[in-house]
Amino acid sequence: MKRIVLMALLALALPLAAFAGNVDFGNTNGLLTYNGGTQTLSLTGSELTTWTVNGGTPVTGALGSVAFTTGTLDYGTAKTNGAFNPGGSFVITGNGTGGIFSGTIFSGSFTGLTTWTLETLSNGTHQYILDGTISGTWEGGGTVDGATTQITVNTGTGFFNVDGTNLSSGDTSITVPEPGTLGLLGTGLVGIAGMVRRRLLGA
Repeated sequence: MKRIVLMALLALALPLAAFAGNVDFGNTNGLLTYNGGTQTLSLTGSELTTWTVNGGTPVTGALGSVAFTTGTLDYGTAKTNGAFNPGGSFVITGNGTGGIFSGTIFSGSFTGLTTWTLETLSNGTHQYILDGTISGTWEGGGTVDGATTQITVNTGTGFFNVDGTNLSSGDTSITVPEPGTLGLLGTGLVGIAGMVRRRLLGA
């Protein structure tokens, strides 16, 4: 009986253990649009191209997708500096390539203000950078936190086209439970299982 319980706990821990620590995701391309009605910024059609666990060797390729919608605009405009309120959605999906999870890897939303910064480069052209923190559910279960930076492609000397501006690249880093944390969880569950077993045998 004890062996069966231990095997079940190990099976439950494996999906998280495989991604324990810090996981970085890179994405490219996709379309950034601004909805004037809802005053939110959205990314669609962006390809997940890299994932790296604990600073190891990156896995690259067509690995899935990244999509998000910010919370409502707090101040500024889409064509200048500004910030968006907490909320919206942020989803990372894998397709099973290169050992990545097949399905929704992360599903959450923005936390705190998400900044939207216009930068003028040395050659006089413009780019925009979206910086924010995120929190949500990991594919193995449980709540995880992270941060994301999304950069538009150079918009020339013009400004952000609210109807659609191409994304250049994005990077999202998420911290998931360490193996030590999982070990403590497993030890606690084994202890509880043992107590229940003793009570049942004593009854």
